[in-house]
Amino acid sequence: MTALRSFAPAKINLYLHVTGKRADGYHLLDSLIVFAGAGDYIEAQAAGELSLTITGAMGHTLEADDDNLVLKAARALAAAGNVPPYAAINLEKNLPVASGIGGGSADAAATLRVLAKLWNLKIPLEPIALSLGADVPVCLARKTRRMTGIGEILTNGPAMPDIGLVLINPGVPVPTKEIFAARKGPFSPAVIPPVAWRETKFLAADIADHKNDLQAPAIARVPEIAAVLETLHDDKKCLLARMSGSGATCFGIYENPAAAAMAAHTIRHAHWWVWGGGLAEILLHDL
Repeated sequence: MTALRSFAPAKINLYLHVTGKRADGYHLLDSLIVFAGAGDYIEAQAAGELSLTITGAMGHTLEADDDNLVLKAARALAAAGNVPPYAAINLEKNLPVASGIGGGSADAAATLRVLAKLWNLKIPLEPIALSLGADVPVCLARKTRRMTGIGEILTNGPAMPDIGLVLINPGVPVPTKEIFAARKGPFSPAVIPPVAWRETKFLAADIADHKNDLQAPAIARVPEIAAVLETLHDDKKCLLARMSGSGATCFGIYENPAAAAMAAHTIRHAHWWVWGGGLAEILLHDL
């Protein structure tokens, strides 16, 4: 059987407000999510057992063990669909790990999409996605979304102009739980985004009025984040620079994908992962 393949794009938090905290310890969020054209790929085909191989530029940073979220997603889907969890899966890992751009969550979501097709399952994937992590449901959608609650409440985001993004990760993993725990101060208000942005400059101006509540505690733990942000700020063509998620990946918003790709090409650092381009375009034949 021909292998099935799905793109797992990087998730970018244009802003991230922590609006409260539940009794069970989970933080309540309000965030606007877009997906960049950088990402991993999940490929799977029929097999007599469940297996996982990991390739790609960042493949050496992960283990194909039982704790891998791809295998957890496969087993959760098989249990929900009452089918044997048999498939040969390959994860092409191109995104840095523990980097605030939802790589693991995107991989899990892509695994659900691919295996649901491979196993011919006609069941809702959203509840399974949420059981795997708060970011997995939005990564299942792969579209601009406003994310609230602990991540499980998704509503349509604004129509987006053809923005450019530069992503930079300084090569230092950031533990999400510790960053949330280190956050101090009052909770932030919720944000009601507009229906659409006609031009990138208007989007950048509006996003600048909001913030990422995790940026300060992340910088305190990983000072390299500040150096990344300074590099983006120093580029006069960068309209806005900010950290995504709990870090350490930062993004710069540029007028268009070509400008972002050109800016990324000029950034040279031995330990940084750098990418430039536009938003993810999910092709019609992609799962």
